[in-house]
Amino acid sequence: MQKNPNPREIPAGLSIRAISPSDTEALTALVNLPGFRAGTLRPPYQRIEETRRHVENSNPDAMRLVATIDEQIVGDIGMTRYHGRRNHVACIGMGVHDDFTGRGIGSAMLAAVIDAADNWLNIMRLELTVYTDNDAAIALYRKFGFEEEGILRAFAFRAGSYVDAYAMARIKR
Repeated sequence: MQKNPNPREIPAGLSIRAISPSDTEALTALVNLPGFRAGTLRPPYQRIEETRRHVENSNPDAMRLVATIDEQIVGDIGMTRYHGRRNHVACIGMGVHDDFTGRGIGSAMLAAVIDAADNWLNIMRLELTVYTDNDAAIALYRKFGFEEEGILRAFAFRAGSYVDAYAMARIKR
């Protein structure tokens, strides 16, 4: 089901690693980019203090990774495992720097998280939401075996209007 990214698609010098408190300023700049923010639920103008609080007080059941090229953060992905009877499920959220989209960074980050879920954490179901107008992200998720399970009408308010989102999931078989 999972297709690993083609090594030719991965930019030279790309590295994926765990997030660090020293990444706070760079992450704040990343999440404030208009294209990055448009695909998320984040409001504009996130402050460094908000990012620092999120990084330093992260959920112990969460995996936060960044993608870097020449030490510049060019992507961010998080996976958070649920508890109790949904212990086999985790949700994913991710984004790529506005100037680095379409270069295989999303594929590399998603492959890293799926590898951890499948081979290290025994997570069977990965869930996410994606705006219905985000064609590039939808294509990426489908490439990795995610399927639409439903439409969430008026899911979020973005740029002056309500937008729908797909509920998507990937189940390891």
